[in-house]
Amino acid sequence: MAVSARLIPRAGGASAAQESEAQALARVLPRLALEARQVSAQVALGIHGRRRAGPGETFWQFRPFTSGEPAHRIDWRRSARDDRLYVREREWETASTYWIWMDRSASMGYQSSLATAPKRDRALVLGLAMADLLARGGERVGLTGLTPPLASRVIIPRFAEALGGATAENNDADMPAAAAPGPRDRILLIGDFIVQPETFAATLAALSARGARGVAMQLRDPVETLFPFTGETEFTDAGGADRWTVGDAEGMRAAYANRLAAHESALRAACSSRGWSFLAHGTDRTATQGLMALAVLMERGASDMGA
Repeated sequence: MAVSARLIPRAGGASAAQESEAQALARVLPRLALEARQVSAQVALGIHGRRRAGPGETFWQFRPFTSGEPAHRIDWRRSARDDRLYVREREWETASTYWIWMDRSASMGYQSSLATAPKRDRALVLGLAMADLLARGGERVGLTGLTPPLASRVIIPRFAEALGGATAENNDADMPAAAAPGPRDRILLIGDFIVQPETFAATLAALSARGARGVAMQLRDPVETLFPFTGETEFTDAGGADRWTVGDAEGMRAAYANRLAAHESALRAACSSRGWSFLAHGTDRTATQGLMALAVLMERGASDMGA
């Protein structure tokens, strides 16, 4: 029985395996883009985008007047129809810029029999669907290192095209390039984060250098959480080059669980120290469940930025 595990990024130029992975990604992107549109449509009804009160010219809604507010804010025409006083609220019209990074490295290709999709496919579906939700809400969204921020109703095919044209080296990166977005930007990282906690923390520090905040969504195959191996087991790395055989895999389960918990705790601490949110998602769950949880965190962050 084998499991993906890659703790140390490979160095050097693009290998034949990397080129093959890039070609495989290009082949499945149309299917994943379609799935992303379907998942986005399922979640969209519960998402309000950036429709919130704030400075702007577009009417949003009436709400009851609150004692202590300036009297000039009262809409007397609307108030004349009722026994209450009402205020005319306008919609917040300052769009945010969101940056999305989806891990396409070799370890993300793993799928056990307990999962509904490879981690890579789930990351792409969630990232593309989240981009669609944000664009529907009037936000500008970019792919880190691949596209400028876009405000487009056809953002999924445009992002899929950019991902399909990415270099093998770009696809193999364990973490995004650490260029700091603007202070009001929001960042979404989706990956398995099989990196040293120090590397993860350093990347977040660089991304947050100008005040940007974000969400890190960690994807795990259920086998990577449960470690259901018994007896003699051969483990291979994601590229298949390194192999490790153990005589009693079951005897390692407790130590593995402790190390996994410590790793996640370190990732959560790194996020908390930078004002980021951390979200774990198993690939035995549906993409819709993952997107709903992710959308709540992203919407909450957007509201905080607008305050």
